[in-house]
Amino acid sequence: MRRLLLALPIALLPLTVALAHDDHDHEHGSLGAHEHGVARLNAVLDGQTLELELQSPAMNLIGFEHAASSDADKAKVAAVRKQLEQPLSLFGLAKAAGCTETDRKLESPLFGDAPAKDDDGDDEHDHDHSEIHAHYQFTCTAPEKLAQLDLKPLFTAFPATQKIQLQLIGPSGQQGIEATAAKPSVKF
Repeated sequence: MRRLLLALPIALLPLTVALAHDDHDHEHGSLGAHEHGVARLNAVLDGQTLELELQSPAMNLIGFEHAASSDADKAKVAAVRKQLEQPLSLFGLAKAAGCTETDRKLESPLFGDAPAKDDDGDDEHDHDHSEIHAHYQFTCTAPEKLAQLDLKPLFTAFPATQKIQLQLIGPSGQQGIEATAAKPSVKF
């Protein structure tokens, strides 16, 4: 399953290029760019297994990207981490699908993870533009009941997230969609 999730960006590369070309209003049109207000979500439903991988600038979720030094900043980081540790409250999954979380991994320099170094060995850029990566795996007892993914709870919890560029592989095939708070639901 992990191989399938890792193959998703390659499988949808033509769509990614098309979306980047259509995004003339933004300085960073590519899905790989760090753009405040924009998050990326990969979703794969394969049999009874659902995997979700969220990548977002820390600014969208926490409100800042610098290392937390004050007590208030540390409290904010801890609160956001606690929210991310409860994916069933962030991603609207049909209760009838019977999805339960089986695995979770959260990574960010703000959570105390070592930042990745740039190609030139300088990690200063990473401190200026911290990201949060969250990977979730669910087992669903009735995956056929999982008709859509509702991202409204995620937009509500993190209002600085204006849009989510979603790459999805499900029973209907693969698709690339942009979700917003006004249009937060995506069909599998």
